[in-house]
Amino acid sequence: MGEVYRARDTRLGRDLAIKILSRKLSPDKQDLERFEREACSASALNHPNIVTIFELGQVDTTYYIAMEFVEGELLRDMLSGDPIPLQKAIPIAAQIVDGLAKAHEAGVVHRDLKPENLMVSRDGFVKILDFGLAKLARADINQPLDADTLVASQTFPGTVLGTVEYMSPEQAKGLPMDFRSAQF
Repeated sequence: MGEVYRARDTRLGRDLAIKILSRKLSPDKQDLERFEREACSASALNHPNIVTIFELGQVDTTYYIAMEFVEGELLRDMLSGDPIPLQKAIPIAAQIVDGLAKAHEAGVVHRDLKPENLMVSRDGFVKILDFGLAKLARADINQPLDADTLVASQTFPGTVLGTVEYMSPEQAKGLPMDFRSAQF
């Protein structure tokens, strides 16, 4: 849905990641709303294991999200080599769980958690990226989700979004989801 570029904030003297809505798409209203929801979902979460959003904006017909630049490696790339040693894998998993717990506490279900959306910085910090498919849900996991939990302009019940290989069974079937679905 988007393309990410490394940029330099010359006023503050720092590197940024700039995600733009893909030029390959002719963005419709739903694409723009999803892009904006990504920025709003992540920016509402202040946690060391969730990417920090600095700005949501538009220049001419280009929509962008400016966020912290994380120098490191995607978890997907780390998994493509030798197995990750247990003493390194456990801290990575713990940080992912901490970030997810913060999101869930705020009522946000990621819905597309996968190794491509997890960055491990050079100093070992994990960042959860790409909240483009995130959904606002009730914080009480014992209360089933239904159409009333959807925020205006979010997906309709029965809509399947995400990466098939990482979907929980209820997500793949388009059924109501809660925080346990992100942990699947």
